[in-house]
Amino acid sequence: MVRPLFPLIAIALAACAPEGRRKDDTPVVVSAIGSADLLVDPASMAIDGAQSVAMAATAQGLVRYDANGQIEPALAERWNVFDDARSYIFRLGEAHWPNGQPVTAGEVVRALRRAVAARAGNQRLAPYLAVIDEIVEMTPQVIEVRLKHPRPDLLNLFAQPELAVFRGRGIAGSGPFRIVPGRRDGLLLRPAEQPGDEPAAKPAPEEHVRLRGERSAAAIARFRAGASDLVLGGTVVDWPIVGHAGIAQENIRFDPAIGLFGLAVLHRDGFLATPQNRAAIAMAFDRAGMTRAIAPNWTPTDTILPAQLDSAAPPAPAAWATVPPDDRQALAAQRVREWRAVHRGPVEIALALPSGPGATLLWGHLAAALIRAGITPQRVALGDPRADLELIDAVAPYDSGRWYLATACRACSEDTATLIAAARDAPDLYNRTHRIAEADAMLASDVAFIPLAQPLRWSIVALRLSDWQGNARAWHPLNHLRKE
Repeated sequence: MVRPLFPLIAIALAACAPEGRRKDDTPVVVSAIGSADLLVDPASMAIDGAQSVAMAATAQGLVRYDANGQIEPALAERWNVFDDARSYIFRLGEAHWPNGQPVTAGEVVRALRRAVAARAGNQRLAPYLAVIDEIVEMTPQVIEVRLKHPRPDLLNLFAQPELAVFRGRGIAGSGPFRIVPGRRDGLLLRPAEQPGDEPAAKPAPEEHVRLRGERSAAAIARFRAGASDLVLGGTVVDWPIVGHAGIAQENIRFDPAIGLFGLAVLHRDGFLATPQNRAAIAMAFDRAGMTRAIAPNWTPTDTILPAQLDSAAPPAPAAWATVPPDDRQALAAQRVREWRAVHRGPVEIALALPSGPGATLLWGHLAAALIRAGITPQRVALGDPRADLELIDAVAPYDSGRWYLATACRACSEDTATLIAAARDAPDLYNRTHRIAEADAMLASDVAFIPLAQPLRWSIVALRLSDWQGNARAWHPLNHLRKE
């Protein structure tokens, strides 16, 4: 019996049609990939992606990011930079705590001092908070941040969720949203009152946001069922789930994220003792083929810096980058054979990768390339002491070459580490930019980090969220999702 094709065609079209079932007069429902416990203590300084979204939604720092990943006013309505970027003076605007009391400069100063003092518990920002020398209340509306060394990129640091200003415990700050108390199904958020609002004015239902932290599979399934409007925080680890879920292409968005995605060398012995052997591993990988096979719009790279940024020179190419791509695999295999001939043993390399289907797909490409070069690969978990190389997948929190170099430098040479430290402590911008350039060139020639691509970051976005914008920070504030 021949079955009619119409039902099958209808099912296929439904699976490929863009999501459009949720009306625009209901709260925006957001799933952020990460912990379900969004009410984290800000003092812990150990937060994941979902908790970062919750913190940024309910509290703000001196500045924050807009939909394009650019700095916009938050607690500070304006600011000025003095003394060759060693002094930042912020004038506060009008803001209120959830109980209606005004936010004062003194409270902001105390909160920021606590955050800076607790930087040892914040591995992501600790190396960059150390530049802050003093935070001073100049007047009830004016704050000065004094630095030990010039930092023209300081505003990006103050836009990070970890530097949002809270009062007491909990993540309730001055907005842009307030937490609606009641039944716990994630967080129900309503817009914070703005100066001049009518006392009786209530936000419309569509101005509310229901935020959940959950695993990627649950978040994607919720969107596929028409029960949410947005999935945030997608990485290569979870990317294959999107394809199998039948999400329409119109709803899948990629960020042009910049940062580090590559393999950090964890020790300098055995086969990894020489730059030539480390370069053999770097040459074994077909970056363009790997990224093209795993995800569309994924950008491969073979440099540590994505652009010149605040370096005195363009990104330094690795020495092996001069080898034609078609010859790299053969040269890598030749170096492995030479090492084995001398040491009369196999070359075994353990790669530390996260768990997840995308990481397994990545492992397949990396392992196959190493096997072709004559290397026996082993997969281990992140943090495993047996690891020789470890995947770093991080979006840059701000546009400084020193962040890239310091993050990539896990087992780099003493000379490279000295140059990175010299860039941190440089007395002026001229010396800072030149130390960054020198460290970049030295780290590239030393092959202590093997760049593969730019970080892959994706979201799933309902058509009603017309203000969502892809950006280099891969950051999407909840108050910039819909046209007002």
